[in-house]
Amino acid sequence: MALAMIAAFALTAGGVKLALSREYRSRGLLMIAAAIVLVGNVLIWTL
Repeated sequence: MALAMIAAFALTAGGVKLALSREYRSRGLLMIAAAIVLVGNVLIWTL
């Protein structure tokens, strides 16, 4: 679970960086969505 959270933070950071550029905005938003899914999975696993 710790690895999933580290990956979620990395995806969020990279996604925000890409989402701020006009050229790769959709890729950045997809990375942010993947991070949200990972965090959701961790929440399900812990509850």
